[in-house]
Amino acid sequence: MIPRQFLAFSIALVLCATGLRSAAAAQAFVIIDSQTGYVLQQQEPKQKRQIGSLTKIATASVVLDWAEHKGGDLNQIVAIPPEAFVGTGENNIGFQPGDRISLRDLLYAALVQSDNIAAYALANHVGSTISMVAPAASNSKITPVNIFVSQMNALAKNLKMEKTRFVNPHGIDDNVKPLPYSTAEDLARLARYAMSKASFRFYVSQKTRQINFQSGSKSRSYMLRNTNELLGTRGIDGVKTGRTARAGECLVLSANREPEVIKQGQGATVYQRHIILVLLGSADRFGEGAGLIARGWQLYDQWATAGRLVDPKKVL
Repeated sequence: MIPRQFLAFSIALVLCATGLRSAAAAQAFVIIDSQTGYVLQQQEPKQKRQIGSLTKIATASVVLDWAEHKGGDLNQIVAIPPEAFVGTGENNIGFQPGDRISLRDLLYAALVQSDNIAAYALANHVGSTISMVAPAASNSKITPVNIFVSQMNALAKNLKMEKTRFVNPHGIDDNVKPLPYSTAEDLARLARYAMSKASFRFYVSQKTRQINFQSGSKSRSYMLRNTNELLGTRGIDGVKTGRTARAGECLVLSANREPEVIKQGQGATVYQRHIILVLLGSADRFGEGAGLIARGWQLYDQWATAGRLVDPKKVL
């Protein structure tokens, strides 16, 4: 007869191994400490992949940077152009060409419910304001959306996202040439940048949000529902989902705990505890995401206990 203690230990090993296999089922992932950029765990972090609507993290970042540094007014009402409905897929909100809506509500639609039409409309408007001062705007083949996407790629370059190419503001990769791509490592850099902004954090923290827009002579409202099923659980406070046939299921999560206060003599040091997970090419993004966040905190605790030493070779 097998001793009960040995049997329990064997079961624990099996469960642990099963959990590890599950955690590694995605094509690529990376978990980082948000404060330092230190990599806690990673798998195929530099593998180029399609990323679907995770693209909208960059789209929103460019819009928010424009509002912050160029005086852009997010309360401005804009018309949704007909081009926004070409090749953008589903239209769950029920937008129509010419509908008038604030840039702020377009941001909510793009980030909370991952609306492609909203992402295009944002790019079209902000790109048109940039084109007023951009020399390249004299080329009739360069559209406002093209100009906006060039700003997305400029942001990627500034963030040292060396294996990323954006080709549109929403991440659609069907019948698109050249194909967009990024990596888990690059997206961790992007997510860290985006989540450093209070405005971005607020948008992606909303489980639901009502938006309002004018459709012809009618005033309409719509209740957005966040596509991130893990939001509000396990300390998760953002950020974004993505999915296409090429990309598989993708997910970026941000999670936090209460700050840790360590007393040192008469003083004390406060450590913010915040991790970011990027998960690409999954078949079960929410199941794997929950498991990897738990694993991330285990690794974080071990790292913190060891003194939070940061190896420069493991920092994004």
